[in-house]
Amino acid sequence: MIGLIGKKIGMTQVFDDNGKVVPVSLLKVGPCQVVQRKTLADEGYDAMQIGYEDIKESKVNKALKGHFTRHKSKYYRYLKEFRLKYYRDVEEDEIFDASMFVPNELIKVTGTSKGKGFTGVMKRHNFSGFESSHGVHESFRGPGSIGQCATPAKVKKGQKLPGHTGNAKVSILNVRVIKIDTENNLLMVKGSIPGHRNSLVYLSKEL
Repeated sequence: MIGLIGKKIGMTQVFDDNGKVVPVSLLKVGPCQVVQRKTLADEGYDAMQIGYEDIKESKVNKALKGHFTRHKSKYYRYLKEFRLKYYRDVEEDEIFDASMFVPNELIKVTGTSKGKGFTGVMKRHNFSGFESSHGVHESFRGPGSIGQCATPAKVKKGQKLPGHTGNAKVSILNVRVIKIDTENNLLMVKGSIPGHRNSLVYLSKEL
């Protein structure tokens, strides 16, 4: 597994070779530098830690400053570790960008979904609610009965109830790459990607 860090710019549409409209998400990916190379001999597993988005030295705390200095790296706002399964010819200071992807390949995209706040069961779990007549009053969007009378006299685990919705880590597999702009490090992938505009996304591929 090898990957990149990027940001979601928004959505648009393009036309394929057959003239059909394809909805795409536009992602600004990389360039990402390999800050640390972890090996099976030293850390017990093969991985690479990459950095994304340069920042000033004054924005870095003391612990991270020592980490970047030890590996002779620039200062980065975001760090992400990717496990290496097959492709292990990665060295520190190596740069990865949009050129590592090719059109029509399938990748994995991970992001943080939009937060919806505290929501009811109709919005959170797609409950149908109650009728607007026939004796129904006061509660029209509630969950209804959630217990089992005297036995076992408790609410079962996993009961669908109102609560916090969204703002969770979401991974989408087999996202197709439609178009690549290597000059500007832009990537167009088919369909929607979790998160709002300018939210952080992680792209990875088996290699």
